[in-house]
Amino acid sequence: MSAVSRATAIAHPNIALAKYWGKRADGHNLPAVPSLSVTLAGMATTTEVAFDPSLDRDELHLGGAALPPDAEATRRVAGLLDRVRAASGRRERARVVSRNDFPTAAGLASSASAFAALALAASAAAGLPTAPVLVSDLARKTSVSAARSAFGGFVELRAGRPGDASLAATPLAPADHWPLAVVIAVTREGPKDVGSSDGMRHTATTSPYFPAWVDAAPSMFEAVRAAVLARDFAALGAAAESSALCMHASSIAASPGLLYWTGATVEVIAAVRRLRAQGTPAFFTIDAGPHVKVFTTPEARGAVEQALLAVPGVLRTISAAPGGGAHLASAASPEGREGP
Repeated sequence: MSAVSRATAIAHPNIALAKYWGKRADGHNLPAVPSLSVTLAGMATTTEVAFDPSLDRDELHLGGAALPPDAEATRRVAGLLDRVRAASGRRERARVVSRNDFPTAAGLASSASAFAALALAASAAAGLPTAPVLVSDLARKTSVSAARSAFGGFVELRAGRPGDASLAATPLAPADHWPLAVVIAVTREGPKDVGSSDGMRHTATTSPYFPAWVDAAPSMFEAVRAAVLARDFAALGAAAESSALCMHASSIAASPGLLYWTGATVEVIAAVRRLRAQGTPAFFTIDAGPHVKVFTTPEARGAVEQALLAVPGVLRTISAAPGGGAHLASAASPEGREGP
């Protein structure tokens, strides 16, 4: 067993251009549809994991606050740590200290970066191999979207299949494949009312449109994939907007309907369409939350940001661009020896 007991990792959120929404009924945390995302520089989760024999339970400290052991986030973290202990032979409980430099649980993919960072840091601290494909599969078992944040640039994740014991994301193109700019319109502060996992379960079990979403998603994924490889902005915008709207249509049709948007969300969509009609390259996508991610070119970023800030209800904007995957910041043994 490796002497390393402490490690810190950094991961970035990803924005799905072809959406993942819904899980297979069989298998462990397998996506029902394929997805394709871009990992973003400009926002990050930093997570430290320390296996400590003095602990009698796993601890989670998020954003400077200690979460109770029965909190859902603590249980999910403990579940990932249990998998690491089972694979490594370690028995110690761990202290996890994590922080985001962007809003948490608000529809900005904090779960993706959080569990990618946790999977990498925990694996390193326990002395397990830290190849991205292994980190991706480990993270996916807790958060499907986290599988994609293990890698940088444009990343795809196929749908799960019956009998899948493992499923990792796959890099499609590096971050510098296409210098897109992303301007995120923040339309509400604080966490969203319904988390993504609960929202997916509710949609899958009550929405009459969910089967149609599962049937249509693969063709939208293929259109997004082809557009990314061809660097066809217009084709990517059309396919990504279609994927986002179809995903949300399935959740809005649930019983009761699940609406993640605010009034400002709708106004930003209208503003993006006005920009496009005026000749500014821009398209939108929306995850399970109220914020709108607007993709544009680096040259048009300023104009897009100005237009979004003028929309009533937009509190602020965050600028981002394609970036790298999860990486270790440090690792140390009980004796204090440090490594990269």
